[in-house]
Amino acid sequence: MTIYIKNMVCDRCIWVVKTELERLGFRPREVRLGEVEWDKNLTAADKETIHHHVQGFGFELIDDKRSRLIGQIKSAIIELVHQRNNDLKVNLSDYLSEKLHHDYSYLSHLFSEVEGITLEKYFIAQKIEKVKELLVYDELTLSEIAHQLHYSSVAHLSNQFKKVTGLTPSHFKSIRADKRTPLDKV
Repeated sequence: MTIYIKNMVCDRCIWVVKTELERLGFRPREVRLGEVEWDKNLTAADKETIHHHVQGFGFELIDDKRSRLIGQIKSAIIELVHQRNNDLKVNLSDYLSEKLHHDYSYLSHLFSEVEGITLEKYFIAQKIEKVKELLVYDELTLSEIAHQLHYSSVAHLSNQFKKVTGLTPSHFKSIRADKRTPLDKV
């Protein structure tokens, strides 16, 4: 059995959910971005206990099918950009269709309808958050960041960065002051 959890967008989120579930006496088989896999079915009381507890950490159980799919889309994009960025050269539509077993046009339409933003814009927003992270770390040049995130050129990255943030990457790097956005707020 799988339950889906909204706003679970990073490794720290996974750790918090897993730790808290275990503290409550639950033993999930696996905790991944946006979902918790169980070896057994949970009772309605178990789900209510989990729901009430994880809300205190800013998470939310997702019950309806559409919301679960939106959560899976977001988790897949976040995983692709922030954890598997070597795979960024794959086509987003192929990646999502294969991973979620739905036609991309259906996923795209549903996402736009529910979230009020296109999948492509959400994907770009996640990539820009990754660029911000790498700029703050100050370990890679802009050229290396562009290459790592599979931008066609530094100019393309810079133009996209400015369009999303209103700042050039070099200006962002020079100010660095709390300009990153938590992944669940993107």
